[in-house]
Amino acid sequence: MERSESILKKIVILLEMIQFKLTIFAMPFAFTGAFLAGRGVPKWSALLWVVLAMVGARTCAMGFNRIVDRKFDQSNPRTAARAIPAGAVKPWEAWAMVILAGMLFFFSCLQLNTLTLQLSPFALGLTLFYSLTKRFTFLCHLILGVALAFSPLGGWVAVAGTLTDYPYALSLGVLFWVAGFDTIYACLDADFDRKNGLYSLPSRMGKGKAFRLAGLFHILAFVFFLLTGWQAHLNIYYYAGLVLAAAALFYQHMLVKPEDLSRIQASFFSMNGFISVTIFVATLLSLMTLGK
Repeated sequence: MERSESILKKIVILLEMIQFKLTIFAMPFAFTGAFLAGRGVPKWSALLWVVLAMVGARTCAMGFNRIVDRKFDQSNPRTAARAIPAGAVKPWEAWAMVILAGMLFFFSCLQLNTLTLQLSPFALGLTLFYSLTKRFTFLCHLILGVALAFSPLGGWVAVAGTLTDYPYALSLGVLFWVAGFDTIYACLDADFDRKNGLYSLPSRMGKGKAFRLAGLFHILAFVFFLLTGWQAHLNIYYYAGLVLAAAALFYQHMLVKPEDLSRIQASFFSMNGFISVTIFVATLLSLMTLGK
């Protein structure tokens, strides 16, 4: 009994370490791609494997990020309490989680179709590669955007088994949406990154200019989300959802300022989760009402 409680406690710590709840950022976009490919609700078996693939990929990538960044996390007052630098999780335990999550990802892709499996090494490799990019390029935020842009593309391929007719504007929208909010979030560590030779847009150009660039990224994101509606032949429900998502994004930029980052956690977690879920629900409503 005591051993079982210890294992359960360790699992909870590992899930908290990788911020498992933030899977909500990318999962709705994977569903968006899947539902667009099926022009409605896909087979439940396909959705199940998409969910497991997304959980595996994100868990693997976040675990890897915590491992390779553990020395920086230990030196940074904001992150020193994270599980590995604090000693709550041993590196070998984190590696075990990363390996098991990677196996789950590849096994899930195997259950879908050939193209999904063929694309899987590149998709996972890119998410792992992102964790190293702050060491040599301030474009790391865009690289993270590219990695997460595979979410809707992966959802589409999982259902359709082909890239034919995929609305690439959707992935471009995700790319710039992610790059925008990651640039804002990086402002928390701008001074630390500058002192420790790490690269980010805020550390290179200052928080004020980085915020303005993040705003430009988000404008581009919604231009591409609008184009997605046109490419996918969606109706007014989709565009109404985009209005709500745009309002949430505008509120995010009003809530957080370069000189006041105190509310960035609320902005980062709640608003971005709301945006991804809203776009998926709007897509679903549009698909369910086409022709009515």
